[in-house]
Amino acid sequence: MKVVIVGGVAGGASAAARLRRLDEKAEIIILERSGFISYANCGLPYYIGEVITDKNALTLQTPQSFQDRFRVDVRVRNEVTSIDTKNKTVLVTRLEDGSSYTQSYDRLILSPGAKPIRPNIPGINNNNILSIRTVEDTLKIHTYIKTIHPKKAVIVGGGFIGLEMAENLTVLGIETVLLEGSNQLLPPLDYDMACEVHAYLRNNGIQLKLNSLVTGFYEKNGKIFTELKDGNSVSSDFIILAIGVAPDTQLAQDAGLTLGSKNAISVNEHMQTSDPNIYAVGDAVEVSHFVSGQKALIALAGPANKQGRIAANNICGIESSFKGSQGTSVVKLFDMTVASTGLNEKQLQSLGIDYDKVLNFSLSHATYYPGARNLTIKTLFSPTDGEILGAQIVGFGGVDKRIDVLATAIRGGMTSSDLEELELAYAPPFSSAKDPVNMVGFTIENIRGGLVKQYHWHDIENLQKDSSALFLDVRTDVEYAKGSIPNTLHIPLHKLRNRLNELDPNKKIYVNCQSGLRSYIACRILSQNGFECFNLSGGYRFYEVIRGENKYNYSPAYACGVEIIKK
Repeated sequence: MKVVIVGGVAGGASAAARLRRLDEKAEIIILERSGFISYANCGLPYYIGEVITDKNALTLQTPQSFQDRFRVDVRVRNEVTSIDTKNKTVLVTRLEDGSSYTQSYDRLILSPGAKPIRPNIPGINNNNILSIRTVEDTLKIHTYIKTIHPKKAVIVGGGFIGLEMAENLTVLGIETVLLEGSNQLLPPLDYDMACEVHAYLRNNGIQLKLNSLVTGFYEKNGKIFTELKDGNSVSSDFIILAIGVAPDTQLAQDAGLTLGSKNAISVNEHMQTSDPNIYAVGDAVEVSHFVSGQKALIALAGPANKQGRIAANNICGIESSFKGSQGTSVVKLFDMTVASTGLNEKQLQSLGIDYDKVLNFSLSHATYYPGARNLTIKTLFSPTDGEILGAQIVGFGGVDKRIDVLATAIRGGMTSSDLEELELAYAPPFSSAKDPVNMVGFTIENIRGGLVKQYHWHDIENLQKDSSALFLDVRTDVEYAKGSIPNTLHIPLHKLRNRLNELDPNKKIYVNCQSGLRSYIACRILSQNGFECFNLSGGYRFYEVIRGENKYNYSPAYACGVEIIKK
């Protein structure tokens, strides 16, 4: 059997290695248009930032090492330009000299990945506008920085790559402006969770400008200018374009393979395309979202590697299925960690799925052990049965550990009551006796069981117009003096029982504290004394972060330190 694999990065390399482990006699050929295989895409920004100093560390295998270990014929700088499905051949161009040849196959695996989006706007082909996809791209940017010594960069796009590049350029001492066309960074997050990220990045010197749609580029006096929809321009020495990726599927389209949403390759659960002899894996394929069951594009290395393994299994006669992806992801931003899994609010609303949500502030480990820091955990769940639908975490320690537990809970169809019962490892340096994930379960079950009602930051404006609403702050005097929700009555929690006579029993009482814990206790006191009470989800801390973001002035660019040039 002869298997030809187009693309030798995550999915392709994984498929090749699995094929060899299953079939020692198969002829396996990898055709890769770049000069490298099996490289760590996610590590590329960290080489530019000199966190990874050895460029050889970016590649997990070389063509020679892959040949030596797996007896796989790896041909780099060989680009497949067309597929003849009838004759089961591919046309290949050797990029070194431009010559071409025809390669036959019994089974073909497509793993072309995704390509950076480059919109057709004026000036897009300027040599100082760079993208980062391959090792070659990375080396080019690294050499540029070392040779030119630029002082200022503009990054267009606030996804994973854009943020990782912003961090690494800032660490190098390069003044960095991050432009994002929408009102938030990191699309897997909901807006309220992204607000914490926005504030943190600004505090670390990144000049963040949201709601900034780029309309073009031009060069003047040795600088490149990024033009914005509002008529202003931002100058820099170079630009990193990171506005997203699109499935690289022209080859599949030309071959007549069925495409799905956004022109991704349509595959079945065995990673088989509309041609039974052709499989496809990785960022170029359409998958089912594990939670919603809807078709989705999820460009992540973990699913790509699993898909490569599954395609190899099926080619070798081992029935294997890909059951969907839930988009679990994590990113490091200086000392902050941001992670998510499953569906967010935007997705749940667009799909018409009934849900509720809780916000928890927990410490990363036992309070009395030095170094504990807050985790902000947002969990989305089904109000019917407590099934976990999605989770987002922003924090500074233990984020990856908790998101992995919650991702596992989603994969296992677990409910909030299951989270309550999880027995998770505890020692003071690592967690608390009631782990933050347990606390999520407790909070959801309190709501589902009717022990407490809640309201959210986005409800406050309308609720304050309701004459039947009374807002109560149960924080300490010191906390209250630093800031509060407008028009709130202040009674510290430890005095509440003795001052119940100050509250109108005919009004609905909306309570807040700093994090939501003391106000929950207050609600239990009030509800057992005949008051109807609602607890602010996430507390004043969360409300204040979002209020600060909403007040942030994005129009005058000096508000975030961006130099504005009037045309």
